[in-house]
Amino acid sequence: MASTRGTRIRPLRSETRRRVLDAAATVFAERGIASSSVSDIAAAAGLTKGAVYSNFDSKDELVLALMEEHVLHRLHDAMAAFDAAQDVGLAVHDLGASLVAAIHADLTWQHLLFEYCGLARRDPALRAALGHRRREGRAAVARAIERIAQVRGVELPMSADDLAVAMLAISNGLALETGMDAEGVPDDLFPRLIALIIDKPALPNEPARPTGVPSKPRRSSKSSR
Repeated sequence: MASTRGTRIRPLRSETRRRVLDAAATVFAERGIASSSVSDIAAAAGLTKGAVYSNFDSKDELVLALMEEHVLHRLHDAMAAFDAAQDVGLAVHDLGASLVAAIHADLTWQHLLFEYCGLARRDPALRAALGHRRREGRAAVARAIERIAQVRGVELPMSADDLAVAMLAISNGLALETGMDAEGVPDDLFPRLIALIIDKPALPNEPARPTGVPSKPRRSSKSSR
């Protein structure tokens, strides 16, 4: 019987890639993107630099892969919340609530996105690569919006592409404001904004409000901006 002593089982390429992505997310969160190196990521993953480079050509490609994965995960969770609701009004509310929860859970990641945008402004190659990945992300969001409109019978007030840009812009803007002043951003603001855009009630069974009368904030904060 042949001995298996000393035999090392190499991880699958998909497993190595997952380890690299998870380690990169941790290292970037702790040190920021600019202050992190491939060596740092390899050490955190328990791998060699060669293993990292066998999956990603550069640190920038790793950052962009994380961004793409992040957008898709958030989109998946939001769509699951929307699909589970029984009517459009509740679906709108649950969609917004899911996105708000993601903002609060992913503030560190949002800050990394803003950091990378700043870095890309000074580097044409990075800016082009980031723009390409963002276009892919927006296209995925637009396809989801089109599916929502078809399944729920919602008439969109603008093209799905434009609505995807608006949704991502609102999400990033609210994340920025939340990072600076969390008490100043009501938890129900995103659902209400979505409701205004698609002209559906943000909360089921909520009495209609006269024009010009603001809605009640969902937080107990009395801070004003």
